Amino acid sequence: MTEMPKRLKRLLRTWAGEAHEEELRRALVPLAEAFDRWKRGDIASSELSDLIHKFHQGPPRELFVKYNTNHLEAPVAHAIVTGVLDKDKISPESLEHLAAWIRFYEDREAAGDMQEDDMPEDDEDSGSRRK
Repeated sequence: MTEMPKRLKRLLRTWAGEAHEEELRRALVPLAEAFDRWKRGDIASSELSDLIHKFHQGPPRELFVKYNTNHLEAPVAHAIVTGVLDKDKISPESLEHLAAWIRFYEDREAAGDMQEDDMPEDDEDSGSRRK
């Protein structure tokens, strides 16, 4: 197997960073709404504190696991297929490199088989991702 060019690795890290930021932003929206409810006095401080704790234990950790990998092809392709990243803004070189992963996720989505957090797990031995 040939090594991925450094330029492509940098691009994948950039796309992964953008996807991580967008997914985290989306995950924070309900928490921001909870802060607004708290400011209006609609919920107690203890309830807001519980929501913060639940948030901290959930989305940020899941996103860390998803994007903290040396194999960024799967999470970036997943972000493209699910609309987290705009496919039109991804370089042709990156899309070509990700084509098989994009097809994989498009096929799963077409079959109604894909969840929002549906990501293969890392297979350390082969350096690939699998479910």
